[in-house]
Amino acid sequence: MNCGKLVLAAAFCGIAFQFCGCLSTPETAAKVTERSRSMKDVYQFLKDAGVYYIATVEGNQPRVRPFGTIHIFEGKLYIQTGKKKNVSKQLGINGKTELCAMKGDEWIRLSGTLVNDDRREAKVSMLDAYPSLKKMYSPDDGNTQVLYFKDATATIYSFSRDPIVIRF
Repeated sequence: MNCGKLVLAAAFCGIAFQFCGCLSTPETAAKVTERSRSMKDVYQFLKDAGVYYIATVEGNQPRVRPFGTIHIFEGKLYIQTGKKKNVSKQLGINGKTELCAMKGDEWIRLSGTLVNDDRREAKVSMLDAYPSLKKMYSPDDGNTQVLYFKDATATIYSFSRDPIVIRF
């Protein structure tokens, strides 16, 4: 996906949230429905989307950037980054995060706390799922970081149906 498409997707997420009434939390949305969906559905949505935008906080300033890694390891949903990056430092101070992605005419917001998992096994699993990362990262480089979602709530929105809420 080129930069122009990424910018358009991010702008659409913001506009869609503002104008469809989705800025409310999942608990306060007018017609939120919970269905028998699971973390695996969230994983598949993000995997199919290819790119998602993750938001962190730096002081009182939100920071958003594109990500592409998403992985399930030992029943938890993981992302990957480098410890040298600002996103890692921001999550070290405040692990609360939210991400957004679009797939077709649906979009997802996933909020929760990202928890660092420094185990070699978790890093190996992530790098095996994304072999192209092995050019930049290794499980023993002191830079590779994998984090999993804790107390997560995902809401899948569409203009044609009520939101779907998934908690894990």
